[in-house]
Amino acid sequence: MTKADIVNEISKSTGIEKAVVLETVEKFMETVKDSLAQGNNVYLRGFGSFIIKTRSEKTARNISKNTTIIIPEHKIPAFKPAKVFMDEVK
Repeated sequence: MTKADIVNEISKSTGIEKAVVLETVEKFMETVKDSLAQGNNVYLRGFGSFIIKTRSEKTARNISKNTTIIIPEHKIPAFKPAKVFMDEVK
């Protein structure tokens, strides 16, 4: 399902114009992204959590040059579904 499909589905079920729904969905995604960029997790009860995970420093190999490189510790965004969410999907 794409963002356009989500917008169409919400528009059909609520009767709200697609342009308004699209703007709302875009603003939601922007708010989640900005919050994660500031280091804050986003918790949506019954749905899940958008969290920041920290990946440890690790050693990797560049096989084309046959050298070892160090990948520094870094943060990545992640989604952790709620138990209710997981139960519905199963």
